[in-house]
Amino acid sequence: MGAQLRRWALLGFLGLFILFLYGPTLTILILSFQGPDGGLTFPMNGVSLHWFARLFQAQAVGDFGGSMLRSLTLATLVMAATVVVSLAAGMAFRRRFRGANALFTLTVTSLIIPSILVSLGVGLLYNLAGWDTDWYSSAFGAQLTWTLPFGLLIMFAVFNRFNPAWEEAARDQGATPWQSFRHVVLPIIAPSVVGVALFGFTLSYDEYARTLLTAGSDNTLPLEIIGMTTSVTTPVLYALGTLTTVFSAVVIAGALCAMRLLKR
Repeated sequence: MGAQLRRWALLGFLGLFILFLYGPTLTILILSFQGPDGGLTFPMNGVSLHWFARLFQAQAVGDFGGSMLRSLTLATLVMAATVVVSLAAGMAFRRRFRGANALFTLTVTSLIIPSILVSLGVGLLYNLAGWDTDWYSSAFGAQLTWTLPFGLLIMFAVFNRFNPAWEEAARDQGATPWQSFRHVVLPIIAPSVVGVALFGFTLSYDEYARTLLTAGSDNTLPLEIIGMTTSVTTPVLYALGTLTTVFSAVVIAGALCAMRLLKR
């Protein structure tokens, strides 16, 4: 009886934690379907798709379409760079070389530096060099300091469990190093590569602090949302939150399906 009671208590605590975690997102999703005369709080005043339609109309303030396109483009660039560099570094670190420990430490150190300091440092560097900060240059570099260490740690874990005998068998059959990588190594680690890509995309897509002082005059979506919270007083902001949440869920579902197909 006591064990059963503890089990139900733990399940109840888990349920409360999940409600606390996803309750705000669920609230935003519900309020985004307010009627044309609805406000930012309950009770709801009708149910409609009015505020979703307003997203694609001219806004008095802000630029939803442009900021979303910039965020998607930047996240795609960061994802591609993270995958390529992490995979190359993972292959390189399979053999010891001089300075490996120092290089690894420098790479991972960016994780413990406050994000706003990274953004400030990159912005000051561009200012001293006389370059203009922009989302596709300085913000791109600042976000890589956030995504690359995670991608690198994932690839290290993957190659730590990788059996080199598979490559040796391919070499014995006459395969070149490139053929061995393409036909043996890459298919085996492909699910992990997809995971690194998903990690890099999502970390970049919603990154705020490292983009704040490096994006220049063109806002990404997180910067646009933060800026509009002080001026937008309609549920159109909730509609944007619902749309981006659904988009993120679709991206994650697509990545999981891709990993399942690759495993087959």
